[in-house]
Amino acid sequence: MATKKQIILPIAVLIAGVGLAVAFSAMKQPPEEKPAQDTRPLVSVNPIHLDAISLDVQSYGVVKAKDHTPLVAQVSGQVVYVSEQFVQGGFVKQGDILARIDPNDYEAALIEAQAGLAQASSDLEIERAQAHVAQAEWDRIKDDSNQMIPSQLYLRKPQLAEKLARYRAAQASEKRAKRNLERTYIKAPYDAIISERAISLGSVVNPGSPFGALSSTLVAEIRLPVADKELQYLTNSGIGANVTLNADYAGKPTTWQAKIVRSEGVIDQKSRMSYLVAQVNTPYASEQPLRFGSYINATISGRELDNAIIVPHHLVKNGKIAVMNDDLTLSFKPLTIVREHNGMVIVSQGLNDGEQLITSALDFPSEGMQVKLNDTDTLGAATQLALKEE
Repeated sequence: MATKKQIILPIAVLIAGVGLAVAFSAMKQPPEEKPAQDTRPLVSVNPIHLDAISLDVQSYGVVKAKDHTPLVAQVSGQVVYVSEQFVQGGFVKQGDILARIDPNDYEAALIEAQAGLAQASSDLEIERAQAHVAQAEWDRIKDDSNQMIPSQLYLRKPQLAEKLARYRAAQASEKRAKRNLERTYIKAPYDAIISERAISLGSVVNPGSPFGALSSTLVAEIRLPVADKELQYLTNSGIGANVTLNADYAGKPTTWQAKIVRSEGVIDQKSRMSYLVAQVNTPYASEQPLRFGSYINATISGRELDNAIIVPHHLVKNGKIAVMNDDLTLSFKPLTIVREHNGMVIVSQGLNDGEQLITSALDFPSEGMQVKLNDTDTLGAATQLALKEE
């Protein structure tokens, strides 16, 4: 039989273990409760502002004179005078004398022609007087004559016609001599800049010999290539549209105003572009002249849209764009896209003024999704939006 000690010891150990377990259990702290997490995606937004937008078309071109005239000699002779303004790059006014061919032979020819005209005029007057006398003589004797109708020769009509023809030929000779004398002057046909000079003092020229060339400073023209699909954004295919020209002058950006005056009406076989022609009046009259040969960029004023907006192209997916509603839910708005240009999209319908455009990248956006507004977001600048494929 077990002794009393053998029975009491296990019971004491069991009681001590239970006590320790109770003590450790009392020391154990309950787990902390975790706060509920907000799983809504954080988004940035920009307010939508509808405004009037012009569908401008960009182009480029080279400035050229509307009128460019080669100067050639119409008579022969030696060049005896050259104007100081007749140099390449010189400016001349309409009627300015640029050069002079020796006029002596042509002055002598004019004197001869004038003398011939005076002689022919005298002969014509004498013949007219003789014809008048013949007519009077016939009137006196016609009652005693057997002839009822006098002959043309008797009335001196053939002689009068001959003298009249010689007089007219003398007039033509005088006119030709005056014209040839006038042609010894080489004059500017309009206000111009000299683009080329081919003669010098003492040069001998013949009809057709080149003197040089000049370009009119009255009107400058620029041929502006426009893609055929871009014409839809211009009123009346661009005819009459205002154009802003941009180029550097003396190292500084400068602008000029022009107007589309015509279309060339054909498509270029190489570039497949339509060409509109813009004009600038008196391009050299301002302090920043629009110089011939300048390469310019052009902005052609297009059709006006009311209540439209421009948004980045990457915000649009399948013709829709994401906006945030007042209840912080996401909605997709279908858009009427008028134009896509330079990474931007012009929208005429689908958005309302004051709506919040979502500009944040969302992994799996869906209609009605709950979103959370980024309070630290600056509503001024749009951030990248990439609506990823679901």
